Amino acid sequence: MRLDLKKGWLNRNVLATGIVSLLSDASHEIVTALLPLFVTLSSALGGLGADAALLGTIEGLSDGLSSASKPVSGHLSDKSKRRKPWMVFGYVATGVLLPAIAFVQTYIGLAILRISSWIGRGVRGPPRDALLSDSVQPEQYGKAFGFHRAMDSIGAVIGPILAFLLLPYLGVRHTILVAFVPGALSVLVVILFIKETKGVRKGDDIVTLRDSISSLPRKFKLLLVAQGTFGIGNFANSLFILAALQIMSPSLGEIAAASTSLGLYALLNAVYALASFPVGVLADKRGKAGLLGLGYLFNALACLILAFWIDSVVVIGFAFVAVGLQLAFTDTTEAALAAELLPKKVVGTGYGVLQFVDGVGDFASSFVVGMLWVVFSPAVGLVYSALLSVVAWVMILWLMRKPH
Repeated sequence: MRLDLKKGWLNRNVLATGIVSLLSDASHEIVTALLPLFVTLSSALGGLGADAALLGTIEGLSDGLSSASKPVSGHLSDKSKRRKPWMVFGYVATGVLLPAIAFVQTYIGLAILRISSWIGRGVRGPPRDALLSDSVQPEQYGKAFGFHRAMDSIGAVIGPILAFLLLPYLGVRHTILVAFVPGALSVLVVILFIKETKGVRKGDDIVTLRDSISSLPRKFKLLLVAQGTFGIGNFANSLFILAALQIMSPSLGEIAAASTSLGLYALLNAVYALASFPVGVLADKRGKAGLLGLGYLFNALACLILAFWIDSVVVIGFAFVAVGLQLAFTDTTEAALAAELLPKKVVGTGYGVLQFVDGVGDFASSFVVGMLWVVFSPAVGLVYSALLSVVAWVMILWLMRKPH
């Protein structure tokens, strides 16, 4: 049965975009789950033999530099009134370049491939979210983005599970190479099933990126302030994996701790997958700003639990569950709230700027936490993140309720 793009929220574009994200996340989460091991394990075990500072720097640079592409691709998708070509480019870059990490032998090669693939991920993000918002009615934003984030996170569960199952048999490098298969399939789904929407063709033409940014609503800019504050403390998930690895290694041994850490990461993404759609439904009924702030608090809780450095799978598991809830609440409600606040003619630009702010925060937080981790202690970096999450929670409540 053909699905009309406007009659129901689970239409062709929403369903196809969800499948694409599932496949793409299964691909890049295989690599993400193994990256801490690849960086820190000795060359004899297939790694590069580096430390947390290098991992944090590469992760931060990848997120920070890729974020620079987001306002540009979002603006160009508004200006060209086409979302799909930018999505194809982004998914091709991620699906091909990221698995190629399996072949690198140097830190520079790793950085080049990780950053390049993440630029592709940055290019595809704003046009994809804009296409989703164009494909449903405003009262359906929470459901559409909740479904998308759920599918995305199911892929993020599949990726670490595959890494966990294949690692003992294939080793780090060959397991990373497996990520090419779901990455290539995601590209095929975009090409064959995603359809341009008519909604994007409405509105006045936007001439420059500066004009687009200037026309963003004031309330949306206030959202950027709160999200930016949260972002500079919200470090990459790979550092959560590293924390679990370092906490459990003395008692379990390096290999067993690595396998357990991958299992916990799969748990994190399972929680993310299960919670995303219910959060989206709740956001449509109860409002989005308060739920976004609740997501900030879940991040603070996870960081404080790990800061105690308790060698217990149960305790560490609670922290990973909190991170999964944080992702479900922040990713779903941030995207749905943005769609609610943005005019259609600059929705791509708005998503680009929002994701740029997120990316700059990821760069700053991953770099700073990585350095605090090495120079002082992991607890200092974790407490830093928790404090900024609480500040962002206060800001989102104040900023989004302030009359304008």
